[in-house]
Amino acid sequence: MKSDQKERSKKYFNPYFGGVLLGLLLLLTFYITGRGLGASGAVKSTVVTAVHAVTPEFAEHSHYLSKFISDDNHPMNNWLVFEALGILAGAFLSGALSGRLKLKVEHSPKITSKRRLIFAAFGGLLFGIGSQLGRGCTSGAALSGMASLATSGFIAMITIFGTAYVFAYLFRKNWI
Repeated sequence: MKSDQKERSKKYFNPYFGGVLLGLLLLLTFYITGRGLGASGAVKSTVVTAVHAVTPEFAEHSHYLSKFISDDNHPMNNWLVFEALGILAGAFLSGALSGRLKLKVEHSPKITSKRRLIFAAFGGLLFGIGSQLGRGCTSGAALSGMASLATSGFIAMITIFGTAYVFAYLFRKNWI
């Protein structure tokens, strides 16, 4: 058991080091762009671009989507899109360097891969809806809000973690 833990610790980054890097990146983002991190803006830009490519009339007449369509500024010309692409590239690079780059579904022996994927898709859908209703994702609301010492950032972080603990308790049989 000890050797398994030792082997596993070699394959993963130290989470505290990752937290320090995230904090430094957040400071750098504030300095360069004047605002904090966020990922939901990249997803929104991608959706707007995809809808506009498939059905331009619908996108241009949509009250919500039309706000992001402009002849002067393409929705994909947004630094958040490049941030999200960098996260994906960094994840693949990290997986490749640590020998963990493989396609598999992590789940408990108590549930199937199919059920795990359904839960993940449902959770992602709820997260996407919530990020649009809340005008930002957890990165923007909690991390950037707390970094700027906004009360709303602290409330967002407490709510996010509180909700996560409640749902983890209610759905723990799917993972334990």
